[in-house]
Amino acid sequence: MQSTGSKVEAWCLVRGTVQGVGFRDFVSEAAQGCGIQGWVRNETDGTVRVCAQGTPDALKELVEYLHEGSVMSQVTAVEVEWRDVDVVYDDFGIWR
Repeated sequence: MQSTGSKVEAWCLVRGTVQGVGFRDFVSEAAQGCGIQGWVRNETDGTVRVCAQGTPDALKELVEYLHEGSVMSQVTAVEVEWRDVDVVYDDFGIWR
């Protein structure tokens, strides 16, 4: 079992034009650049869900990226729920 140290978790729901525009790849690259573990996936309602684990500062940086969005996306809202880490992820993946 890995120690979570000072890691926290952010569950984010991104609304807008965020599917079919390279948004998940954008999130994956941003998360890896911030040293964040977790995953991103499309939801059936057209939103994108992100589960991100890292330091509070790294997660805040990722949330800023989520608001910015990829070149072709149009983000209208980002909802963030802060949680304690339960399941520890070793990397960041795109879930399909």
